[in-house]
Amino acid sequence: MKVQYQTRGGMVRWMAAGAALWCGLSMTACRRQAGPQQAPGLPEVATVTVERKPVLLTTELPGRTSPYLIAEIRPQVNGLILKRLFTEGADVKAGQELYQIDPAPFQAAINNARAALGRAEASLPAIQSRADRFRQALADKAVSQQDFDDADAALKQAQADVEYWKAMVETAQINLNYARVVSPISGRIGTSTVTDGAIVTAYQPTPLATIQQLDPIYVDVPQSTTELLRLKWRLEDGRLTRDGTNASQVELLLPDGTRYRHQGTLQFQDISVDPTTASVRWRMVFPNPDGVLLPGMFVRAVVKEGVNEQAILIPQQTVSRDPKGNPVALVVDAEGKVAQRPLKVERTIGDQWLVSAGLEAGDKVIAEGMQKARPGAAVKEVPFEGGRAPASQPGPAARAASTSNP
Repeated sequence: MKVQYQTRGGMVRWMAAGAALWCGLSMTACRRQAGPQQAPGLPEVATVTVERKPVLLTTELPGRTSPYLIAEIRPQVNGLILKRLFTEGADVKAGQELYQIDPAPFQAAINNARAALGRAEASLPAIQSRADRFRQALADKAVSQQDFDDADAALKQAQADVEYWKAMVETAQINLNYARVVSPISGRIGTSTVTDGAIVTAYQPTPLATIQQLDPIYVDVPQSTTELLRLKWRLEDGRLTRDGTNASQVELLLPDGTRYRHQGTLQFQDISVDPTTASVRWRMVFPNPDGVLLPGMFVRAVVKEGVNEQAILIPQQTVSRDPKGNPVALVVDAEGKVAQRPLKVERTIGDQWLVSAGLEAGDKVIAEGMQKARPGAAVKEVPFEGGRAPASQPGPAARAASTSNP
C-alpha cells in the first residue's frame, strides 16, 4: 500500500509540472501574437528637382558643300594645243596660263591687218588734200558740185577704211591673246580633258578643265517649310528669343561626326520653295583654309534657333509612355506620395527631354526606383546622383535634335 501511494503521488507531480510548462508556453505564444507588428520600410526613389533656365536651342540640318566659285575653261579660238601648262589637281592663280594654243595663224592675221591699216593711212592724206582743194574750188565755182561730192565721198571712204583696219588689228590682237588660255579665278584645277596636240574649237561644249575655289566654301542646307513656320511662330509668341545670340553664326558637323573647327556665316535664305521637297534652301559660307571640306561632301549644319528663357530639361529616363503612347512622368508631391503627370515634350537635348508642358519649377520627378513607385503610394525620396548632359548646364549652348515631337 505504501509503494502504490508513492507511485500515484509521483504521477500527480509529473502531471502538475507538465501543465505548468504548457501554460507557460501558451502565455508566451499569446504575448507574441498580441504584440505590435513591425511596419515594413517605405520604397526609396531618387528624384530630380525641376528648374527653369535659359537654353540656346539649335537644329541640325543635313547639307552639302559646293564651290564658292567655279569656272569651266573653254577655248575662245580654234586651234591646236601646243602645251598644257599646269599640274592636274594643283592650285592655280587668277591670270595663270593654262594652255598654249598655236599662235602662228593669229600672228599672221594681225600682221596682215596692220599692213592693210598702214596702206589705208598712207592714202588718206592725199585724198584729204584733194577734197580740201575741191571744197575751195567749189566756193569759187571752179569745179562742179558733182566733182566735189565725188572727192568728199572718196575722203570718207578712206577714213572708213582706216577705222576698219584698226578694228581688224584689234580683233587679230584679241585672237592672238586668246591663244593663251588663262585662269579667270584662283582655285584648284581638276583633270584636263585634252592633251598636247589636240584640236579645239571656240566655245566648244566640253570644257578643257574645271577650276573650283574652295576657300571659302558654300554649304547648302534645305529646311522644311513646316519647321520654318514653327520657328517663326515660336519667335513671334515669345517662346524663343534671339537677344544675345548671333543667329548668323553656324557650326558644322563632318561626315565622321567630328565638329568642324571653323564657324560659318549664314548668308541668305532662298525665297522659293522647292515643290518636290517642300523645303527652302539656306546658304552658308565657311572658311576652308586647310582644304578639309571638298565639293559635294555631305555635312550637318548646326543652326541657332534662339534662346528659350524658361526651358525645363529632365533626364530621358524619367519619361515613360502610357498605354496610348503619350509621355508621362512620376513625381513626388508635398505629402511624399507618387503622382503621374502627362507631359508635352518637344525634343531631345543631349540625354534630356525639353518639356514644354506638364511640369513646373520645384516639382520632384522620379529618376530611379520607378518600378517600386505606384501612383498614390508613399515613398522615401533621395536626390538623384546621375550625371547631367553638358547641354543642361547653365551657359553653354544646347545642341537640339532636328525632330520636334519625339
